Amino acid sequence: MTPVPTPSITAALHIVRADYANPVHAAALVQLLDAYAQDPMGGGHALSDFAKAHLVAALAQRPQAFSVLAFEGDRAVGLVNCIEGFSTFACRPLVNVHDVTVLASHRGQRVGAHMLALAEVIARERGACKLTLEVLQGNAGALRLYQRTGFANYELDPAMGHAQFMQKWLD
Repeated sequence: MTPVPTPSITAALHIVRADYANPVHAAALVQLLDAYAQDPMGGGHALSDFAKAHLVAALAQRPQAFSVLAFEGDRAVGLVNCIEGFSTFACRPLVNVHDVTVLASHRGQRVGAHMLALAEVIARERGACKLTLEVLQGNAGALRLYQRTGFANYELDPAMGHAQFMQKWLD
């Protein structure tokens, strides 16, 4: 596999593919995901102690998972977690953008767009046919980001309408 470029956005802001074995990256991932979980758009509740302790190791065990981090200097300011799936219609991988978060202090500075651009590079390296994601209707800032970066509502036939994201908890 060709190494993923590490683009430098400014002298202080760097977007990188997370290395789950790097303790700085691991701590940043947990810190940023916990901040996202506590945000109203993430559900408003902190990650469990179990998730904090085991998340990075669990991601590292899954070759279909990858993450992108944004750092301003030494401070982690953004995170994108992605999980590879499979499109049966295209008979190719797809990549679901599972989590996107940028610290409130850095929103509106295109950090999310830069992280999504690197996620797209990695998805293309994996031969993915598309990126997918889900977003809450009330998350206007995220909706603008996704539309600005080329995402659109999923539909097969406009007459049938847009797909809905649904879930069923198993425990």
